Amino acid sequence: MTWPLRAELDGDNTRLVDRLCTVALEGLPRMYRPDSDEFAFTRARSTSGELELRGTSTRYAAIVALGAQWLPEEKQRAVLGGMNVEEFVALLVSRLDRTTNLGDAGLIAWAAAQSAHPLLPKALERLRELDDPNKPQYVVEASWVVAALASSIGQAEVKDHLAAARERLLVSRHGNSPLFPHGTGPGLLPWYRSHVACYADQVYPIQALAILHRMRGDEEAKTAAVRAADRICELQGPGGQWWWHYDARTGGLVEGYPVYTVHQASMGPMALLDLTDAGGPSYREAIERGLRWITDPAEHRGHETEPIVHDADGVTWRKIYRGDPKKVVRAVQGLTTKAVPGLHMPGIDAAYKPFALDRECRPYEFGWLLYAWLAR
Repeated sequence: MTWPLRAELDGDNTRLVDRLCTVALEGLPRMYRPDSDEFAFTRARSTSGELELRGTSTRYAAIVALGAQWLPEEKQRAVLGGMNVEEFVALLVSRLDRTTNLGDAGLIAWAAAQSAHPLLPKALERLRELDDPNKPQYVVEASWVVAALASSIGQAEVKDHLAAARERLLVSRHGNSPLFPHGTGPGLLPWYRSHVACYADQVYPIQALAILHRMRGDEEAKTAAVRAADRICELQGPGGQWWWHYDARTGGLVEGYPVYTVHQASMGPMALLDLTDAGGPSYREAIERGLRWITDPAEHRGHETEPIVHDADGVTWRKIYRGDPKKVVRAVQGLTTKAVPGLHMPGIDAAYKPFALDRECRPYEFGWLLYAWLAR
């Protein structure tokens, strides 16, 4: 199937994204739990070799709604258990009273704003109830609050809440570092990893600030987004890898692995394309390098292993990782860079090579994929 992609790519990558969007339409209905009208947390290969559903996730359901918004209605219903996006978002909003997580509420409000849903005021009211301005928040969730409020401009009165949420996100950075931390303030992380931020901590602020600039011409927000985007592109791996852990104080790398398929195909392109659409620079070269990793990961060259994409099963395997016990490499590199920024333990990378493949797939991976490539 050929999809109307939002960005021009070379021929191989165009075919790959077309293929991945089709895989998403195969996989998402199999991740839906019709008995409870919820999406599973994950679909994973069991020890017997079967694909099985595990858990449920309100967060992932909201992300699927954000992506499914850009599908024709008949495909929305195929993905969302027979509902279209308006009906599915109404279901999510109706359950907000039982939602206590700020990030989940932010995503639901964002989905309501993006779809111009009549229940947006209710979603924003619950978001205000959960958002304590005096409490530090995870940067990912704080970014979703900004994205939701910025997307609500012109539909609801969000000026004061948005001003506070914007300020919280922008001042969370360490000094002149271009990168965002894991939390907007102290107290969320143990001391030995308080400097460590992940890829998601960069992608979601870039996206939220890009949306904010697009909606109201916020140059400071755009500048912060471009600085973060430029830096993660500078640090991109030689095989197109979007690395996982950064030093938020210096803008350096702490530990590259795991490399996640969702970052390569969905989250990275999503944030960078949103920034370009908001008047930022083009990141096409970095996006294309990241996509090429999916079908030819450098970590698996010369090794017998299965592919990441499984069309008939409707899955893309989640990540390539080291397989080190108790994530020892991450812990060691976190400690050494905490003590001396930029210092890495010699030899540990060679001791734990990234060959392992995580055979699970989560619905948000496909939700962000559809958003990344179909959003207009």
